[in-house]
Amino acid sequence: MQILGSTNINFIKWRWHAIALSAAIIVVGFAQMANQGGPKLSVDFSGGTSMVLRFDQPVSEDAVRSALTSVVGEKTVQRFGKESENQILVRLPQSITVEEGTTLDDAAEQVDLLVRKANIGAFTREKTEIVGPVVGQDLQRKGIYATLTALAGIMLYIGFRFRFTFAAGAIVATLHDVLVTLVFLNWFGYELSLNIVAALLTMTGYSVNDTIVVFDRVRENARTMRKDGLETQVNTSVNQTLSRTIITAGTTFLAVLGLYLYGGEVLEGFAFTLLVGIISGTYSTIFIAAAIAILLTKKTAAPATTGANRARAKA
Repeated sequence: MQILGSTNINFIKWRWHAIALSAAIIVVGFAQMANQGGPKLSVDFSGGTSMVLRFDQPVSEDAVRSALTSVVGEKTVQRFGKESENQILVRLPQSITVEEGTTLDDAAEQVDLLVRKANIGAFTREKTEIVGPVVGQDLQRKGIYATLTALAGIMLYIGFRFRFTFAAGAIVATLHDVLVTLVFLNWFGYELSLNIVAALLTMTGYSVNDTIVVFDRVRENARTMRKDGLETQVNTSVNQTLSRTIITAGTTFLAVLGLYLYGGEVLEGFAFTLLVGIISGTYSTIFIAAAIAILLTKKTAAPATTGANRARAKA
C-alpha cells in the first residue's frame, strides 16, 4: 500500500540536525533528572507503601499532606487519575515509618487512620501496594538485566543478518528511543514501574523491526545500485519504505492512543510509554539508525582503502 507514492526526500541531509536535536533533549532531560536525585521510581523498584484514597468529595493535596505531618521523611502526596475522580495517591518509601517499630503493613493502616482523624472528608482506600526493600532491589536489577539482554540479542541478530556497523546503528537508535522515552516519562511525571519496563522492552522490539525493514531494503538496493554511494542507497531505501513506515506507525499509534485514553490508570503509564516510543522509534529509524550505520561503515572502510592505496603505490 502506497499512501505517499514515490518520494525522493533527502533524509540523510538532515541527519546531523536530527542527532543534535536528540542529544539536546537527552542532555537536558537527564540533567533535570540528576538535579532531582534520579528518575522517579515506583514502589515496584524503590520499595515501600503506595495507597490510593478515593474521597467522596473534592479534597486538596495540601489537606491530605497536612493530615500526615506526623509522618517524618520524604513522602509523596499527589492527585491520581482525573481530577473529577477525587483520588489522592500517598506513597511512603520503605525507609519511612509512621511510628517506631511499625512494618510496611502497619504504615498503611496508620496513614489510613491519620487521614480519617483529620476529618477532611469520607474516603475509601482503592488499592494498596506494599513492596519490601529486598524485593524492590531485585526487581530493579532484573529490569536492567532484561533490557541489556534484549539489546545484546538485537545486536547479534542484525550483525549476523546484515553487518555489524548496521547492528551498531540499530543499537544506538534503540538506546536513543529508550533514553528519549525516559526523559518524557520524567517530564510528564510518570514513575518507572514494572509496567513501564515492559512497555520499554515492547518498544525496543517495535523500533528494531522498523529499522530492519529499512536495512533489508538497503541490502537489496546495494546489489542494483553498486555505482551509487552508501548514502544514496540508504536514502533511496528510506524513501521506498516510507509509506510502510507511516502506515505501521500510524495504525499502531491509534490503537495505543485508544488504550491511553480509555484503558484506565493501570495502563496509562504503559500506553504513554508506547506512544512516545512509536514516535521516537519512527524518527530514529529514518534519521538516527541510518546516520550511524553510514558513519561507522565509512570509518571501517577508510583504513582498508588506505591500505590498498599504499599497496598499489609500493607496487
